[in-house]
Amino acid sequence: MKDFRKAKQRIKVSPGESVRILRELQELSQNQLSERAGIPQSTISAIESGRVNLGVERAKALARALKCHPAVLVFPGWDTAKESAA
Repeated sequence: MKDFRKAKQRIKVSPGESVRILRELQELSQNQLSERAGIPQSTISAIESGRVNLGVERAKALARALKCHPAVLVFPGWDTAKESAA
């Protein structure tokens, strides 16, 4: 019997909100994140406000800049609960 972790949503957070939260926790301005990620500040602002979708390539660049896994940005608000497979 193998153990697995089933994902479940804990809170409602948009991908843009997750970018903003992680950026603010690291005390970065949008300009600083822009320089680290190679994404224009105006695009970061649009992502955080939900006017522009995050997208795979942007998620990868922002994840590298924020030192996290891209899934943290793409699937925010999800947690895993340990369950055993029958």
